[in-house]
Amino acid sequence: MTTVQKIKEIEDEMARTQKNKATSYHLGLLKAKLAKLRRELIAPPGGGGGGGGLGFDVARTGIASVGFVGFPSVGKSTLMSKLTGTHSEVSAIDFTTLTTVPGTVKVHGAPIQILDLPGIIEGANDGRGRGRQVIAVARTCNLIFIVLDVLKPLQDKSIIESELEGFGIRLNKKPPSIIVRRKDKGGIAISNTVPLTNIDHEEIKAVLSEFKISNCDVAIREPNATADDLVDIIEGNRVYIPALYVLNKIDAISIEELDLLYKIPMSVPISSKEWMNIDELIQRMWETLDLVRVYTKPRGQAPDYSSPVVLKRGKCTVEDFCNAIHKEIAKQLKYAIVWGASAKHSRGQKVGLDHVMEDEDVVHIAKK
Repeated sequence: MTTVQKIKEIEDEMARTQKNKATSYHLGLLKAKLAKLRRELIAPPGGGGGGGGLGFDVARTGIASVGFVGFPSVGKSTLMSKLTGTHSEVSAIDFTTLTTVPGTVKVHGAPIQILDLPGIIEGANDGRGRGRQVIAVARTCNLIFIVLDVLKPLQDKSIIESELEGFGIRLNKKPPSIIVRRKDKGGIAISNTVPLTNIDHEEIKAVLSEFKISNCDVAIREPNATADDLVDIIEGNRVYIPALYVLNKIDAISIEELDLLYKIPMSVPISSKEWMNIDELIQRMWETLDLVRVYTKPRGQAPDYSSPVVLKRGKCTVEDFCNAIHKEIAKQLKYAIVWGASAKHSRGQKVGLDHVMEDEDVVHIAKK
């Protein structure tokens, strides 16, 4: 029996099993077994994660990368070509794009890499249609554009989400606040600071048993935590990536239908062919990437607003700023003066290497 068949068998059994106190342990075992089988698909024995292959290893450029994921012929290549000026083969037939096509778009002075990935098909996380390579590249992106045909958005959305979930990608989620601390002895100790509404102690023990963990401390601080969240933490190979749902071809629908599309969370309706609403898409991309622009100010001169140093949120200290320019600058730093949202005073604040900066701050570096 193949891995895919084993997964289907377990999914069928889970669907047949009614959840109650008597079955919670059994369901926990099934969920853990399912996760282990999916891990085999992500990284098959004797091989890597399936991300390599001709045309899928792309040199990374820019401060962040955005991957286009979607079914064939939804307009990914047209959008890519118009956004970046990079030629990506466009045709009415399916599977015109067969490799990853990279391009770059500059937003607010920040170079952002765009990756046009080949169209995926249902069953991609099981390896169909080179889906494993496509999704493996998507795992490395900072943001995913899920490009959908406006005429069947919800149907395609659920299928693509399922394919990405099966490959360990968690869309628009943060890692659950669950700690599993292994120890040498003492058995299993479970504590929780929030009510356990979707999981009980029996289910937790079943999951741990399947992963052969018999001595550990489990602390759950995540509201509405599930067995799947616990499995994600134990597995440790999940990636949490923001996603925007790009609803293409709005030139083919009415205004009333467009109003309904805006009710889909994290969605941006556009027309890549007619270049409609692309400005909103670029702005939403910038906001979701959550980048920080920092401007330099030489002594006695005005700030240079033409070429900001762009940093990622969470890695935007003065030390990160110095390292982005040259690694020797941080060693030579005497102090920095910062103007902007992160400074306490409008006249500027003298700070050290550990000061965290905000978007559009201005910095002057004083060397020793």
